[in-house]
Amino acid sequence: MQKNPMIEQLIEAQLNFLDQQFSQSETVATEFTQFYQWFRKQPLQQIWTFEQINALLQKQILNTQATQFLIEQIAEHIKFALIHPANDQTTIAEIIPVLTIDKIAQYVASKQGHRQRLIHTMVNNPAFSAMISQLIQHAIQDYLDNSVIAKSVPGVSRFMKMGKSVLENVTDTNLDSTITKYLQKNILKLSQMSESVLNQHFDDNKLYHFQANLWHKIKAMPVSVLKNYIEVQDLPQTVGLGHEIWDFMRQSDYMKQQVHDGVYAWYIRNQERPFDLLLRDLNIDEALVQHELNNLLNPIIQKMIGSGYLRERSRHYLEQFYYADETLKILGIVS
Repeated sequence: MQKNPMIEQLIEAQLNFLDQQFSQSETVATEFTQFYQWFRKQPLQQIWTFEQINALLQKQILNTQATQFLIEQIAEHIKFALIHPANDQTTIAEIIPVLTIDKIAQYVASKQGHRQRLIHTMVNNPAFSAMISQLIQHAIQDYLDNSVIAKSVPGVSRFMKMGKSVLENVTDTNLDSTITKYLQKNILKLSQMSESVLNQHFDDNKLYHFQANLWHKIKAMPVSVLKNYIEVQDLPQTVGLGHEIWDFMRQSDYMKQQVHDGVYAWYIRNQERPFDLLLRDLNIDEALVQHELNNLLNPIIQKMIGSGYLRERSRHYLEQFYYADETLKILGIVS
């Protein structure tokens, strides 16, 4: 393409004009605000369709695997939060509001029906029955072998062992086997007794006070106590395990359907709402745009001008405009 001196002068003049205008922070703020004023009034359905939003989320969240670097960064940030020196001087009560803890305690204590169903399911589980049977057997055996009476009164220990032996000889059975059979036969009754005892122990009032007492015990502890329950050196492994679970879930048809239906339900509710209301749901309003976001955007624009990037990209399009046949005809230049 042959350069034309007049066109080159026009391009340079316009580039100088753009540099001058956008080097002023007021220009950037005005243009950004003007764009926001237009954008905020656009209804969601006029800009994006449900299919576009769903396709984006499906691709970027479900179909895209997290990078190893991201997983490592997550582990590093958790580690940094756990070992931060401020944890030693900050108590749990300073970061968790006591009134909220009290509301949680009242809420949990009030869910009697949910609690009773949970206890019922737990005590009727075969694993619970096996555990109770073993505990009772061990308790009886421990009593026969190590009871206070047997240890403190001479001859009683030998008498108890002899009694056990006599019982086994008379009944022609092993005492441990007899106890096991009894427990197996009466396990349903024992489970029902356990359920009754647990419901009595965890009634609304007792459960509330249990939670309240627990809070009073831990509220003065430093936040660093969390390190007693989270192995900092194991974070790369535990975060990796969490990622493995997510990585499997994201590829399942179940998760894809959940995202699809969730996005669809949200879109139907919001498709006629303008973007200013949608942004307000994210705590983004006009004041934020005019101040905080503008302060973030302006240095980027200034860097684009200072590095010559904005001038280079502007020249690219101005050259296409000025050297177009239609423009050349208007300027009276024969191409």
